[in-house]
Amino acid sequence: MLFDTHIHTRYSTDSRMTIEEASAQARAQQIGLILTEHLDLKFPEADAFLLDVDSYFTDYLPWRSDTLLLGVEVGLREDVDVENRECVERYPFDYVIGSIHVVDNIDLYTEGYYRGRSKEEAYGAYFNAMIACLRASDYIDSLGHIDYIARYARVDNPEIEYEAFREQIDGVLRLLIERNIILELNTRRLERKAAIDALRPILQRYRELGGRCVTIGSDAHVPAAIGSQMATAVALADACQLRPVYFKQRRMEYCT
Repeated sequence: MLFDTHIHTRYSTDSRMTIEEASAQARAQQIGLILTEHLDLKFPEADAFLLDVDSYFTDYLPWRSDTLLLGVEVGLREDVDVENRECVERYPFDYVIGSIHVVDNIDLYTEGYYRGRSKEEAYGAYFNAMIACLRASDYIDSLGHIDYIARYARVDNPEIEYEAFREQIDGVLRLLIERNIILELNTRRLERKAAIDALRPILQRYRELGGRCVTIGSDAHVPAAIGSQMATAVALADACQLRPVYFKQRRMEYCT
């Protein structure tokens, strides 16, 4: 079974989706789900993305099954690494995504991060933060949406040109492989040919350096987005000789 490994329900600040809605949508598509609620400690917006993990497990453990698993998406920052690690080790998550949402204590979603910075400066700082966090964050299973910055960047061409950032992207990919962390193929932007074209050389380089697997996740916050562009992602992974996987009880499983 194919798993959508990146889903946010009402336990994430930016989602109102219920587990009933998510489960029904997955059944209709005959795919598995991993819920990955946001935990972004010290987020610039006060009281945002603070996951009540105890309530999360109390409410959702009865739903846990072979096809509905419980994970978390932690916001990677060097100054919360200890707290992130303690949370991950304390609770029985099936799967842990590590993602960069904040750089220099500025939310990448906001215009303020890009003000006064060239694309080279903004993206360079993003990849440098990713490298620094990956060096410390050996408790995650995958790196979420490497192209996250391209969603929101206030630049003429937001796509990541691999050649322009080759040294830093290679640094990210090498750390993933060394630490046995899987690269996520996020489907959020795969309706755009430009996004596919930008991701392809990154995935090919990941394969060249020794990567063999990817997780595939829609990053859905509403029911209609669950499973979005999964067929496109599978085809892209196959073209780059990468096999889709998911995690259960923190162990990697191959999608079938």
